[in-house]
Amino acid sequence: MNEKQNGNTGVLKSLPKGAAQHDTAGPYSPVLIVNPGKLVVLSGQAAIDKEGNIVGDTIEEQTRFMMENCQSQLSSADCTFDDVFKVTLYLRDIGQWSTVNQIYETYFSTPRPVRTAVQTGLIGELLVEIEMWAVQS
Repeated sequence: MNEKQNGNTGVLKSLPKGAAQHDTAGPYSPVLIVNPGKLVVLSGQAAIDKEGNIVGDTIEEQTRFMMENCQSQLSSADCTFDDVFKVTLYLRDIGQWSTVNQIYETYFSTPRPVRTAVQTGLIGELLVEIEMWAVQS
């Protein structure tokens, strides 16, 4: 069983025995058991700088900047990507799913968070947005 340990309360998140997903699944876990402590919730994060400007013209540029924004927000709550257990990914074009996955998966170790990806309209020229739930370890 893959696990993320929390020194004070034991296992933070783990894959249950027998958890499996189809071969074409992206970089996410199909199911996780979460030992709740303090929940940390990131609102929709995107490729937007501190002045409110959209950063990047390509899906790759926006995804990297978005993930760096997430890393900063998680850090402010004493969390890392290893503490994230749930992600919702919003894409302007679901056809960009595999491109986003190539970048996204570099930020997470196993067990990866459970995830839902949807195609939707986004503000301005945004191509991707993400929401994350984590447990403070």
